[in-house]
Amino acid sequence: MSYTSFASVYDELTQNVDYKKRAEYIASILADFDIRDGLLLDLACGTGSLSVEFSKMGFEVIGTDASPDMLMEAREKAMENGENILFLCQKMQETDLYGTVRAIVCSLDSINHLSNADEMRKTFQVLKNFIDDGGIMIFDVNTIYKHQEVLGNNTFIYDEKNVYCVWQNSLYPDGVTVGINLDFFVKNEDDSYNRFTESFKEIAFSDEEITDAVESAGFKVVKRYREFSCGQPKEDTQRAYYVIRRDYNG
Repeated sequence: MSYTSFASVYDELTQNVDYKKRAEYIASILADFDIRDGLLLDLACGTGSLSVEFSKMGFEVIGTDASPDMLMEAREKAMENGENILFLCQKMQETDLYGTVRAIVCSLDSINHLSNADEMRKTFQVLKNFIDDGGIMIFDVNTIYKHQEVLGNNTFIYDEKNVYCVWQNSLYPDGVTVGINLDFFVKNEDDSYNRFTESFKEIAFSDEEITDAVESAGFKVVKRYREFSCGQPKEDTQRAYYVIRRDYNG
């Protein structure tokens, strides 16, 4: 998935995402492990909204994403906010930094965009090379419950000022993969509309698959949370957070 056309309307369609609240939540978890500053990798950073929030908190932020168009939006956003952030165009499973970081953050179900459990495992194996011993990674995932009961075979409509979006989902027979088709109608200055489409899929991994991928790469799962909570995920949790640590000298 490239998000080539999506990048220009992404922020308008995600106005309901409270990035400041999300960044503060993640930062509070990092603080529990005595990480309040230093190098932080915002993996699959998109248009950089979280990157900017972390930079404002005093972290030295590196943002990576596979989409040049998303990164263009991110760079402009960082400049507008006066934040000095290094953005790199990389797939998360091909991460290649100049050294190690204290923390890695991967938010808003980016892990679900990996094509299978093997690719997830390889991604964690790559990331292990670029995080300090004892370093913390925090990532979230859409759960199997959300894929089956919320996203499923449903259609969602977004009617914003400059863009109209029809989001159509199709649940695969495996019960964990959702095919997503987005039809965008973007308003022009003369009130006409341009239409474009993005299609991709998301996979919901089980806790066992995620834990196996994490541990086989030399990390350890130290916490599991429900979104914006300190409580454990439940059966009807839609987004789960994982806190993992690189084993010392692992």
